[in-house]
Amino acid sequence: MKKLYFLPAALLSTLLFSCGGSENNTVQQEQTVVQEKKKDAIREKALLMFAVLPDKAENPKNPLSEAKITLGKTLYFDTRLSKDGKNSCNSCHNLSTFGVDNLPTSPGDLGKNGTRNSPTVFNAALHSVQFWDGRAKDVEEQAGGPILNHIEMNMPSEAALVARLKGVKGYEDLFKAAFPDSKEPISFQNITLAIAAFERKLLSPSKFDKYLAGEDVYSELERKGLETFMNAGCMACHKGALIGGDMYQKFQHNGKDKGRFEVTKNENDMYMFKVPSLRNAEKTYPYFHDGSVAKLEEAVKIMGKSQLNKDLSDTEISEIVTFLNTLTGEIPEEYKKAPTMPQ
Repeated sequence: MKKLYFLPAALLSTLLFSCGGSENNTVQQEQTVVQEKKKDAIREKALLMFAVLPDKAENPKNPLSEAKITLGKTLYFDTRLSKDGKNSCNSCHNLSTFGVDNLPTSPGDLGKNGTRNSPTVFNAALHSVQFWDGRAKDVEEQAGGPILNHIEMNMPSEAALVARLKGVKGYEDLFKAAFPDSKEPISFQNITLAIAAFERKLLSPSKFDKYLAGEDVYSELERKGLETFMNAGCMACHKGALIGGDMYQKFQHNGKDKGRFEVTKNENDMYMFKVPSLRNAEKTYPYFHDGSVAKLEEAVKIMGKSQLNKDLSDTEISEIVTFLNTLTGEIPEEYKKAPTMPQ
């Protein structure tokens, strides 16, 4: 009779577990490879449509200097740039709240509100044009507009502001340092150049830039949000380093504001508005040119239907918002604090 040999239960269990474990490890390794390939594919697709935010926003016609930036920041916070001294640039574009005042429309020097939402000043220097209707080509041209606008800062003329600042002794040295080659350092043009120089420093890189640069900083949910954003077609308008800010699109929201048509009187520009950058969108509510939508989720839903003709599901909207939140940058404390005003 043949003898029967029995393996101890513990040894048998170990052998069976080892065999099964080996198979499980192989499956896990294969799944990991698939997941990594998908992660790489999402980033590669993103790199085709987006770009890391530049670390500079320079204009050769307005070279930056520390003296000019210092003057620009001082002017940006100075309420004496408004007729009755009630408003500064920072009133509507508050640097402590991501360059906006979080109001649908902003009250001006006389307490009256404008008709359009005040867009964020952060990263604005990189936009292709300024204002919702593109009526200024750059921040240098934009800087003077609100000062003379009767609803906004309401200064009666360029000369009136120049005369006022010439009466402030402390400004004399600041302007001379910023514009050492100017025969008349305190001029309206130099005021706008200085403010623009400061605004060209207001850049807000975010987690998205680290992701594009190759850092593994995104969670699975954030990657999914980016993927949904791209697959939905949002990147057709919201692309590049600013995720927008470089084209016009028709948007007949509420139908009252005729957009760029009010500047050009060209029928082709009816209801055309500059596509806003989505950087810091989480913090720059309310949304659209009229500030009529308070929630980012609602804004995404409206844009999906009006611009893409898609009824985005609640899940898709939530995923897109998760991605948009990664576009929120960090605002250096040095920008938030108002300087000592010259006397």
